[in-house]
Amino acid sequence: MIVAKGLEGIIVDNSSICKIDGNAGRLIYRGYDIHDLASSLSFEEVAYLLWNGDLPNHQQLRELNNELVRQRTVPQELKSAIRNLPTSSNALDVLRTAISILGAETPLKKPEMMDAIAISAKIPTINAAFYRIRNGQEPIEPRDDLNHAADYLYMLSGRDPEPVKVEALNKYLILLADHGMNSSTFTARVVASTWADMYSAVVAAICALKGPLHGGAPAPVLKMLQDIGKPERAEEWIRNELKSDRRLMGFGHRVYRTTDPRAEILRGIGEKSAPKDLVELAETVEETGIRILQEYRPQRKLYANVEFYSAVVMHSVGLSPDLFTATFAASRSVGWTANVLEQAANNRLIRPETEYTGPMNRKVVHINAR
Repeated sequence: MIVAKGLEGIIVDNSSICKIDGNAGRLIYRGYDIHDLASSLSFEEVAYLLWNGDLPNHQQLRELNNELVRQRTVPQELKSAIRNLPTSSNALDVLRTAISILGAETPLKKPEMMDAIAISAKIPTINAAFYRIRNGQEPIEPRDDLNHAADYLYMLSGRDPEPVKVEALNKYLILLADHGMNSSTFTARVVASTWADMYSAVVAAICALKGPLHGGAPAPVLKMLQDIGKPERAEEWIRNELKSDRRLMGFGHRVYRTTDPRAEILRGIGEKSAPKDLVELAETVEETGIRILQEYRPQRKLYANVEFYSAVVMHSVGLSPDLFTATFAASRSVGWTANVLEQAANNRLIRPETEYTGPMNRKVVHINAR
């Protein structure tokens, strides 16, 4: 039997949510190209699309916005729990704990749309509350006159965010909202297939996001750019990393064999929102990295991935590196919950098998003879 390590190339189910064409470098949500979605829509419109299958009309969008606003506030008990966590905690661990606490108040039931909206509405509030508590500040209540991206930035800083930063974060949230059967989404669907509730599935997805191979690279990318410092140092720094057999963060993708379309869009966003010297440095590192990786690994096609320019964009809107992955979760929660709803609507327990490679026909020997 042929074993597909990591389930690579294995189709495990049908889905109408997301299509990835890794050879052509295309990403499609519900039939819409990601370039079109990110060009002019709000994150709320794309969330509606992923959850419902179609873009909303004015009334549907108004109703969703109202419900998201209503669900943003978190209970005081949850804020108290966040206060009691060590300030040295990883923001993603705090988010996982907070969603678990919210789930403890919810009876076991089949996942519902309202669960999806409530979780996605509360994640920015949770992230911002922990960030401020950790920095010795009081959490700020969400506002009902700001959209999802603007309210997140407001709760972090306490100031009305600049429109260019709101636009940049809005597009980031759209671009990261879903990406097929990635590790965290697959984990959420496995849990949902057991008839677990929505909160349990999302907690499991957050756990899968914790690993540096999935979602954890933007902070190391920013550190890499800071370590390089100047464009003229890029080549020497990258060659030293590869000679030391260290991974070049922000390059390569399991699916794409050409440029990641999300990286292309994020590069353009960064050019508008980030300082010019950071953009120049990032673009030089990208070009140099692609060229040198082609020398070292000519058999592979390695390009900058979404996490490379995610670092630039999130830094440019004022997010601290320790919030990068938790902010990724704020976006991807929409995709996770859309997939959980799809799994629940046509469920079969996900139960793959492994090819056994251990010994056979062994005989038990009494402990005195071992």
